[in-house]
Amino acid sequence: MTEAVEWYTSANAALLNHLTTEIKDTDSSTIWRYLVGFKNLLRSIECKGIASVLGINYFGRGYLYPRAHQRFISHMVLGRDLLDNTLNLVPALIPLHKDIKEDSPEYKELEKKNQMIVDNKARAGSVTDAIEYFDQTRTLLDKLRAVQKQLREYIREGVTENLLEARQSELVCAGILVLVCVVSPIIIALVKNAVNTIQVYARNLTEKARELQYEKELSDSLLYQMLPPSVAKQLKQTQQVPAEFFASVTVYFSDIVGFTAIAAVSTPYQVISFLNSVYKVFDERIECYDVYKIETIGDSYMVASGLPVRNGNKHATEIASMALELLEATAACRLPHRPDQTLCMRSGIHMGPCVAGIVGSKMPRYCLFGDTINTASRMESTGEPMKIQVSSDVKRALDRTGLFVMQPRGVVDVKGKGEMTTYWLEGRTGPSPVRPTTSSLDYTPSFLARIQSQRGKTSPRYQPASQTHAKIT
Repeated sequence: MTEAVEWYTSANAALLNHLTTEIKDTDSSTIWRYLVGFKNLLRSIECKGIASVLGINYFGRGYLYPRAHQRFISHMVLGRDLLDNTLNLVPALIPLHKDIKEDSPEYKELEKKNQMIVDNKARAGSVTDAIEYFDQTRTLLDKLRAVQKQLREYIREGVTENLLEARQSELVCAGILVLVCVVSPIIIALVKNAVNTIQVYARNLTEKARELQYEKELSDSLLYQMLPPSVAKQLKQTQQVPAEFFASVTVYFSDIVGFTAIAAVSTPYQVISFLNSVYKVFDERIECYDVYKIETIGDSYMVASGLPVRNGNKHATEIASMALELLEATAACRLPHRPDQTLCMRSGIHMGPCVAGIVGSKMPRYCLFGDTINTASRMESTGEPMKIQVSSDVKRALDRTGLFVMQPRGVVDVKGKGEMTTYWLEGRTGPSPVRPTTSSLDYTPSFLARIQSQRGKTSPRYQPASQTHAKIT
């Protein structure tokens, strides 16, 4: 075991010695090493001098008190370590120290006497031995001071060399400074020109980015009018949206009574403008409710609540409140080209399960499928002008809220469903929300007017034309 430990000790010693040598060679600067070595050498000579005083006491008295013996050992060890540290920092001093050890016959004798002091065995005091120890210690310290003098010369040479290099660097820096002073005006002019160019480019880029953002908001707003925002975002990210089942939704259908007769006595342009203005009024009103406009086909207007974002049991209440407000808005509308003729609307509501999803890829539409949609359409088609017909399922849901007034209509023969008991939704028990009355009809689509009103204050170029005609389908 001892042999194995000694083998590892030797290997570690060789490795540490190699690392010490490599670390010393990694730094080309030597002044700091010389200065630290000079300080350590001074302290080493001081510690050895203190230890020599205690050693003289030992040989003169024949013993040392424990405290003095402890101080001797600590100063001897510290002096030896500081000297070794100096030799590691300044390898050029190693030959001088080696000569001191080999050429001084009293060195080995002094080491033996120091070991006697370390052992601190009692002996007879001798002034002669004390004087001899003092002479040997003084000789050794004088040789160390000679090494210190040599180290001082190394420091002087190193400082002189560094000062010379500093002067040369000053000359080079002065030349560079003169060159910079000559070239600076040219560089400043070029930089100024480049900065102006960059500023112009940045302004143009900012303007283009603002225009791009505006166009993106326009396209996103139009897309969100055609598809639910959540579905549109998913469609843009994944390119496909799976169909989804909804256990309970409320669907609203309405159409304009006598639309065929109105279209017969109107020009195509007047029909388009008339429908666009009516749908704009409806679109502004339904934004106040948790509903989603599914589509408009001709004069038919379809709205649902409870999808694509589920809202618990609120969908029946939201649709009923919306239907009453749309009925009020219809009574206040007038045809632009026939101001003496009022509008009459027929509405129907039904609730139940359905499946919703995206249909088509070129012009995707968010469509609803199921018997609930068919029944809601029948509630509208079998209704009467300026009345809202609801199914018994809707009545039960609204009765639980206690907020609406309904009257029974009776049994109605519904195509495809047979006889059904239906009811008229006549109003709310509480006050209805106050909405502005629309006397004149504007043809600008709601989403475009909203964006233009937001942008018009900061970007005059985005002001809309006097009139914009669009067909919302």
